[in-house]
Amino acid sequence: MQFRPGFARGTVLILGLTAGMGSVAGCGKYAIHNLRFVKGFKDGTEAYKKSDFASAAKLFEEAIAFDPEEGQGVAYFFLANSYDQQFKASHKGEPVNDGYMKKAVENYQKAIDHLKGTTPMDNQYRRYSYEYMIAAYGPDKLEDFSKAEPIALKLIELTPNEPVNLQALGKLYEDQGRYDEAEAQFKKAIEAKPTDPGVYTAIAGFYNRQGKFEETMVALEKRTSYEPNNPEAYHYMATFYQDKVQRQFNLAPAKKRDYIMKGLDAEDKALALNPNYTEAMVYKNIILRQQALIEKDPAVQKRLTDEADRLRNKAMDMTKKANQGAGGAAKDAKDSKDGKKG
Repeated sequence: MQFRPGFARGTVLILGLTAGMGSVAGCGKYAIHNLRFVKGFKDGTEAYKKSDFASAAKLFEEAIAFDPEEGQGVAYFFLANSYDQQFKASHKGEPVNDGYMKKAVENYQKAIDHLKGTTPMDNQYRRYSYEYMIAAYGPDKLEDFSKAEPIALKLIELTPNEPVNLQALGKLYEDQGRYDEAEAQFKKAIEAKPTDPGVYTAIAGFYNRQGKFEETMVALEKRTSYEPNNPEAYHYMATFYQDKVQRQFNLAPAKKRDYIMKGLDAEDKALALNPNYTEAMVYKNIILRQQALIEKDPAVQKRLTDEADRLRNKAMDMTKKANQGAGGAAKDAKDSKDGKKG
């Protein structure tokens, strides 16, 4: 799993782009007298929102050409990201494809150089540029640890108490096989924000990738102590127990039973918090069947499988009703649309 910038979710990035447009067109530091720049940036944002990244890159390039020095680190950031989005990992090694990523890092650096950190927006987009540059030098893209490490260290220097940045460096070390250094960074992330449930999920992922099951579960258990009312946290734990029992055929009988009972306990906690949690029902159904396989008493086996059947059927019925409801809503929307056309 390669590091991805924590903020990089499509909707969030588009909202950021809208905010960026407001700053460019506004007054103060971002006031632009050159209306051609403003128009070019606006046209670029519209293409970007439509995922037409080739057109967006061209338009951002043209806009910046009208005003390359005045600032617009935001524009350089979105120019870089427009190139970034055109890169396809499946075509890695092809000159044109790799060229997109090289142009991306070049413009992320220009964004950093133009954003001097004097306003909250400067700081935000500067941080984004660092985050994306780290990802750009990752194994799925340019694969250059020597470039990624100093960028990650600089980002940590800028925001020393941000766990995501420490985890990013940890993942870089992990990808290089430097596991002790990687673990140290994941632990530093916990020290930075010990009450953040996400830091325990992150280190659990690291331990899981290293095949350290007990350490994984300790971390996930710790996560639940900081979000005791989140059913997903308990369900997530249960999926690890279920998978361990299913995959490791040579588990000692006592250990297998222990994992099964811990998995059931976790799903019970999830369902106590959300009785309609279909995923938890499905997994509890599976774990109950795993328990039935290790029981000797036929009566106990039947009780467990009957309960598993009940949960499975309930989950299937709820899913079916939800799908029917979604289909009906879509049909109503279509009928309404067709009616307006008529």
